[in-house]
Amino acid sequence: MRKYEIMYILTADLSEEERKAEMENLHGIITTRGGEILNVDEWGVRPFAYPINDILKGYYVVVKVAADNEAIKEFERLSKINANVIRHLTVVEK
Repeated sequence: MRKYEIMYILTADLSEEERKAEMENLHGIITTRGGEILNVDEWGVRPFAYPINDILKGYYVVVKVAADNEAIKEFERLSKINANVIRHLTVVEK
């Protein structure tokens, strides 16, 4: 398994319970496919440099994972269609 760093931005208007449930759902995509969550770093609500679809701020989360390519592709696919995920970026760690 390779190590990846994933940053995703959730909508800022989610309640604490909704945000935790959404994060568990997103992390579950990796773990149910044999991956492992190594570290979760929540940056909190931050303003954007420019509006994204008329949204001015979001809740930033950085996750370090060890997973295979299949789990990462599924995470990216489901993140694209999730209305609560504004943006996401996956980077391979060396």
